[in-house]
Amino acid sequence: MQIGLGEIFSLLSAMTWAVGVILYRHLVRELPALTLNFNKNLLVLLMLLPLPWVLHGTASPWMPWSDVLVALASGFLGIAVADTLYFVALSRLGAGRMGVIGNAYSPMVIVLSLIWLDERLTIWQVAGLCLVMAGVLVIAKRPSPARVVVGEPVPAPELPLPDAPASPAPTEHSHGLSIVIGLVAIILMAVAIVMIKPVLEAHLLGWVTLLRLVGALLGLVLIAAVRGQLELLRTRGRRIDWKLLALAAFFGQCLSMVLWLAGYKYAPASIAAVLNETSSVFIVLLAWWYLREPLGRRGLIGVALTLPGVALMLVN
Repeated sequence: MQIGLGEIFSLLSAMTWAVGVILYRHLVRELPALTLNFNKNLLVLLMLLPLPWVLHGTASPWMPWSDVLVALASGFLGIAVADTLYFVALSRLGAGRMGVIGNAYSPMVIVLSLIWLDERLTIWQVAGLCLVMAGVLVIAKRPSPARVVVGEPVPAPELPLPDAPASPAPTEHSHGLSIVIGLVAIILMAVAIVMIKPVLEAHLLGWVTLLRLVGALLGLVLIAAVRGQLELLRTRGRRIDWKLLALAAFFGQCLSMVLWLAGYKYAPASIAAVLNETSSVFIVLLAWWYLREPLGRRGLIGVALTLPGVALMLVN
């Protein structure tokens, strides 16, 4: 496959997202998911306000109302809902495990692209998709204490939801629920990007990016209001490492999101999604090196399965 502009953007997005996830891992230990998601998106919006003028100058941002609504809905699903669920799963499962579970993203994008965008897969890409899914299942399955292999670290206890009281020791059921929450987050991210691809191709990247952020912020306010938890959007009385949050927002959202959307604008959705999956390798290794999370035999097997799967899915 020839590497073009879209493919380069997708790879760079994977790298910056991996750095962001590692930084967010520290923050989810201290903040409720809604608090973290709302405030990091406020920071990202401020960072990206000049983007349309930097990228497009005085070019007209006009687009039909139907496309505006799609962009807003994409932000609501892919950022407000999906990122909040992602942070919940991240706090419970850790960065390494969530990094590999995130490999479910590209198969979902490919399936949705087949249905909505009329893209097609080769036999090699189908084989790659199966390998990626196998890697996700391996890393997601929690070994029972009776079958722990000597030398394979037992996963650390799950953290309670930051906005909930402390809970008893994690059970197989609670671990399974955390896996489901993580997978739902990934599926919603896939739906959000596939639905906005035609809008990205037709309109200016900077303005579409800002519209998604506006949709995300409005969605988070709506979610908090429905749950009766508007106070979670405020930072007063909370200890927040603003320097760390700004760094995480810059790498994990500001840079990553612009590069991510640019990848989908200039490359087929199925290819961009697969290249985004290289972030799982960076996340697992960074979690092992920086966060001291155990790599474990399952982590190694999961990465070993997903990497050739990603390679096969790039075969034309």
